[in-house]
Amino acid sequence: MSRYLSELMSPQLMAVIYLFLAFVAALYLLAVAYVCIDARRRGAPIWWLWGIIALIPFVGLLAYLVFRPTSYERDREEQELDLMLRERELAHFGSCPQCGTGIERDFVVCPMCNTQVRNVCPSCHKPLEAAWKVCPWCRTHIQ
Repeated sequence: MSRYLSELMSPQLMAVIYLFLAFVAALYLLAVAYVCIDARRRGAPIWWLWGIIALIPFVGLLAYLVFRPTSYERDREEQELDLMLRERELAHFGSCPQCGTGIERDFVVCPMCNTQVRNVCPSCHKPLEAAWKVCPWCRTHIQ
């Protein structure tokens, strides 16, 4: 049996086997490096622990892929900033032309500098846009 095995294991076949084993080892090390780098980017507080878990062949990488955070930390920060910006835009209708303070939709004057920012209906005293010719609340014609 060993004679057949020695005949089968030619130097070329041994080189192919060694190259294959080196390729598998390189993939294994790259997978561990990927887990460490990706866990750090995703903001995992103990990213190094994921690297240690990834040292367990196949199981560590699969565990990381199942339990990793869903998005990158930078993306979450950008989403939070975008949400805060949208909330601010919805809260403020515009800004005061005099001082730049945020003005809400129903403000008639700026609360900081007392500059008039909207017209007022003479009948119902509701704020009006500058281009309106009729008050939409009481049908009073504006001049």
